[in-house]
Amino acid sequence: MGNEIEQELSELAADWAAAMVANDAERIGGVMADEWVMVSDRGIASKEYLLELIRSGELTHSRFEAVSDLRIMVYGESAVLTARVENTAHFRGQAFKADEWTTDHFVKRDGRWVCVLSQITAALNESRGE
Repeated sequence: MGNEIEQELSELAADWAAAMVANDAERIGGVMADEWVMVSDRGIASKEYLLELIRSGELTHSRFEAVSDLRIMVYGESAVLTARVENTAHFRGQAFKADEWTTDHFVKRDGRWVCVLSQITAALNESRGE
């Protein structure tokens, strides 16, 4: 059973990344719970804020790719996914590249997995116990 859940979550993460590259706000939002937030060094961003940036074209991604193995830990109806992700994007006209560790917390609701929290941390050049 665990492997089936891990496979389902792995596919969901890949679909979410593809939606980011497609800049498809509806597909991106479909993976997120209404209360989803992203925590980063800049603070907390809401689902509505992120999706509006994407809809308006202020934020676009041309690359969003896991560059480490996806680590999936399942705890009943909850799961934590962690990976190192590199992305290339434009934010308000400025190009940028990011190399980040991402942690996404998913819960199962009404038979489907939704992300309730994402946390991103800038990656250093080294890794310990990846």
